[in-house]
Amino acid sequence: MVALLVVYLGLSLHRAVLLLGTGGWIATGFGLALLALPAVGAWAMVREIAFGVRTERMARTLEAEGGLPADDLPRTPGGRIERGAADARFAEERARTEAAPGDWRSWYRLSLAYAAAGDRTRARSAMRDAVALSRGRPARNVGPAGPAGPAGPEG
Repeated sequence: MVALLVVYLGLSLHRAVLLLGTGGWIATGFGLALLALPAVGAWAMVREIAFGVRTERMARTLEAEGGLPADDLPRTPGGRIERGAADARFAEERARTEAAPGDWRSWYRLSLAYAAAGDRTRARSAMRDAVALSRGRPARNVGPAGPAGPAGPEG
């Protein structure tokens, strides 16, 4: 997927340069606009790759420490995690995160619990907080209601 994005960005950049070389003000405007696409695309790609590298590094650290939760939640015949078990795991991890809001490990495990409960948006948000905390930055999503907000994984 990254290779396809690189090819697309390269072709967009090439077309932008061609448009800028025509001399017309409309083509120059399109060329400038087309220059923005590869820049934004490259920025997003680098950011996603860096996020993935950091989360993998954190997973290896947690695994070495024995801190990764076991993948032992019961599953439906279709392979999905049973909702009740996921909600119970979420409640445990939320309590741990509320008890240690400055620990990236608790945010990492909370992210996994969100993912198991099917809340991918909050899972990613909690993982961003885990990455920030692991880099010595504050978590952004801790509000007065705690790490999950007022209602837990369902919103």
